[in-house]
Parts: sequence; C-alpha cells; structure tokens
Amino acid sequence: MKILIVDDDRDLLSLVGFALRQAGYVVVEASDVNAALRVYFDESPELAILDINLPGGSGFAICKAIRAHSRIPVMMLTVRGEEEDLVQALELGADDYLTKPFSPRTLLARVKALLRRAGMETGGPLNAGPLSLDLEGLSLRVGEAAPMRLTKLETRLLQILIANAGHVVGTERLLTHVWGHRGSGDRQLLKQLVHRLRHKLETDPAAPQMLKTEPGAGYRLDTAGS
Repeated sequence: MKILIVDDDRDLLSLVGFALRQAGYVVVEASDVNAALRVYFDESPELAILDINLPGGSGFAICKAIRAHSRIPVMMLTVRGEEEDLVQALELGADDYLTKPFSPRTLLARVKALLRRAGMETGGPLNAGPLSLDLEGLSLRVGEAAPMRLTKLETRLLQILIANAGHVVGTERLLTHVWGHRGSGDRQLLKQLVHRLRHKLETDPAAPQMLKTEPGAGYRLDTAGS
C-alpha cells in the first residue's frame, strides 16, 4: 500500500513518514504543490495525506486534481480548524480532515479507517511476477516453492521494490524506507542487504535476473521475464 504525504514542514513530514513506514506502508513525499502532482502521477499512490497550506498553492488544488483523476482516499491536514476549510475540503471530495497537532497513533487509526471504508484493507500478500511477500509473516514465496523466512529489513526492502516493480528506486529512498528515517543506515549496509536477498531470490546471485543494480541510481526489481 503506497501513501503520498504532502507537507512543507520537514519535521512533520519525517515524523508522519516514519510512523507510516513502521506500520508497513510504502511512503512517497512532496513539500509543495507542483512536486506533489508530479509524485502523484509518477507513483500512483493508493491514499493521499495533504496539508492545506503549501508553497505555490494549497492542498485543495492537489485534492481537486486527484479527484479529476481517481477516487483514492484523501485526508487533509491543517493547523486551522475553521468550518470553512472543512466544508471546502469535503466539497472537493476529501474523505477525512485532521487538525494539527495530532499523534501518530491517531493518524494511523484514521488512515486504517479510510482504507477500510474504501475496501482497501492491508494484510494480504504483495505480489509481483512469481514473488508473493507476506509482510506480517515475514516470508516470501517464489512461484510454487515453499515460503522462505525473511528478516524485517529484508522484508522492508522487498516491500518497496515490489511496490515499484519495473521501476528504479533511488538509494536514498531505499535507505529511508528500510531504516525508518534519513541518516540511518548507509550504502554499504544496503549493498549487504541486497546481497542477502539475491541469495534468496536468484538462481545465480552473481548474475541477478530480478533484483538489478542501476549504477549511480539505485535498484530495480524486474519480474517481467520471470
């Protein structure tokens, strides 16, 4: 499950992103209107969390653009509590509204409620090609083979790669998702983690056909020919 978060407060963006990643969601972020729209159309998230007050416009503009394209759940965030904001958000098609400050537990509960109402509960396996990843059970099935156990870090790395199968995922984004926040983990640890996963995924780990390195960019999961 991929969630877009849009807020110009970097600390809040990091806090919300960390809480959602810890709960098992794939997170993509933006801090202004133009970047948010680019990320939305590039990443196709299943839920959006939008701050109202943003550089270059407002979360209302993003909500309107999303609603012209899809019916994914949308939650609006604001430091204001005026009824006018609430009415405008709902009229534009927002599904929920949360006033700052809020606790990560409250946000997670509201996100889960939105997903339940939309019939998008998490809990099933993530699939890409022959791969089926059980996030709760920390296990991976390749084709018809018996499931194999994964560590939590291996699971988190494979989660974001499956969610972006066929596309390059940048190194910094992988570090953020796997270790929870920027600055934790490093490129050498990521290389070691990829090395371990290849020994579980690949017939020949020295010549990987699925978990591929994109020099200078990151990694890509390619299951199209598997």
